[in-house]
Amino acid sequence: MLRTRYRRILWFFARVLLSLLWWDILLPHIGLRSLSNRNRPARMKRIAVSFRALAVQMGGVMIKVGQFLSARLDVLPREITDELSGLQDEVSAERFEDIRRVVESEFNRPLDELFAEFDPQPLASASIGQVHTARLRRAENPAGVDVVVKVQRPMIEAIVDVDLAAFRVVARWVDKYPPIRKRMDMPSLMEEFSRSLLEEIDYLREGKNAETFAENFANRTDIRVPLVYWSHTSRRVLCLERIRAIKITDYEAIDSAGISRAEVAERLFDTYLQQIFEDRFFHADPHPGNLFVLPLDNPDEPGAWQLIFVDFGMTGTLNETMLKGLTEVLIALGLQDAARLVKAYSTMHVLLPGADVEAIQAASAEAFSRFWGRTAPELAGMGREEIMKWASQFADILYELPFQVPEDFILLFRCVGILSGICSGLNTDFNIWTQVTPYATKLVESQRSGGVEMIVREAGDLLRVLVSMPRRAENLINRLEQGKLSVQTPDLGRQVGRLDRSVRRMAGAVVFAAFFLGAVQLYGGGYTTPAYVALGAALLSLAWTAFSR
Repeated sequence: MLRTRYRRILWFFARVLLSLLWWDILLPHIGLRSLSNRNRPARMKRIAVSFRALAVQMGGVMIKVGQFLSARLDVLPREITDELSGLQDEVSAERFEDIRRVVESEFNRPLDELFAEFDPQPLASASIGQVHTARLRRAENPAGVDVVVKVQRPMIEAIVDVDLAAFRVVARWVDKYPPIRKRMDMPSLMEEFSRSLLEEIDYLREGKNAETFAENFANRTDIRVPLVYWSHTSRRVLCLERIRAIKITDYEAIDSAGISRAEVAERLFDTYLQQIFEDRFFHADPHPGNLFVLPLDNPDEPGAWQLIFVDFGMTGTLNETMLKGLTEVLIALGLQDAARLVKAYSTMHVLLPGADVEAIQAASAEAFSRFWGRTAPELAGMGREEIMKWASQFADILYELPFQVPEDFILLFRCVGILSGICSGLNTDFNIWTQVTPYATKLVESQRSGGVEMIVREAGDLLRVLVSMPRRAENLINRLEQGKLSVQTPDLGRQVGRLDRSVRRMAGAVVFAAFFLGAVQLYGGGYTTPAYVALGAALLSLAWTAFSR
């Protein structure tokens, strides 16, 4: 069964990659981009439908991937996100007898002894486990305590191992494509994802993560995390306080409760600013099934509500380098400081070697001037001419995209992508700038408060530069005398490279057309074997045109 599962995953992605190779790489390379663009929506829809059907049937890691993709409203085509959105609630449940066996094997006791009540119908089903409502026997509460019990699916560890093995192969396939390979180490990213997923199937760790998160927000009554009942928790079973609340994507129920959806989006975003920049520990799986809104019955504070976080199986932490770089990014965005933004990119190592820093800074400054402060609808309503003017002004940067993805950013990038989709869904006018600016100002003020430390740090940097100046000047003179001084001209190099690629593709297209027409004529004349030879030559020339560097 597991071997068949492995083959099905590989076969699905092989077909998808071959389709993308043909439609989005080969055809545009030979001048048929308009044909590729014309049928792209229908193709994306078919891919999403096929993936959804396979994910629902197989579960496991496939569901996790689908949940991530369904929330990327800001990146993926609407055809894909709309089709995959149903994956949030569409996982089929395990048989109750199988769930009973898992619980009883973990505690070596009958289910009836562990719980006063245990509902055989699951409250929710997820890719790794499913949730049941139950009631604990508690000496201090004769009526019992309402809880939810999260139980892992049988054989889930073996299934996750097989899925991850298949996705590692897919990652190696994708890594063969040079534009992707130069920007990210796909095998390393896959290993990072594997590590986080394997940690997610350890419910003891999840319980500790929940308590850490609750401690970080202990001073905020508007944020709540369910209590963990450790007496009924193990590596495969997690027992939590039951909180009846509204799912964050149930917009009608939120409106009916008199809660502002815009306020929900702002509070959610604000909590992540604290998680990332203050706590350095963040909930890395904020998909709609893990976030809830709880209206409070408080006569002293009408309209009050709490934001509920559940499922802490996937969390992330930030090291000093990541935190420093992200802090600089936030401050640069808040202050519209293009130079500081590029400096932050360098700190986080997201720029490719040889990237034209000055061009990136100029493009960032112009982007601030044109787009800063606008909401998503305002950006969507901008005139095409204004966007194209900016795009044409910095065509080289957009063409080269000199950025790479560090492997330890995978959880953060995933989290921010899902969070962006949720906030935009809650409030179409959600303005990230109004959220970022106050926080950036706060960070700037905190830096100023440590003025003496900052002055000492800057003085040390300046001293190191001054000390190194004589040696650097001597090296420059020596290279000049030896005739080894070279001057880099990124713009000229890119333009020559693009011209060379254009000439190669044109030549390849001519050769392909010649062989292809020759094959047609030979076949029509009854010369079957020479026709097949000419057709093979045509296909070889087509492949050379598409993949030549």
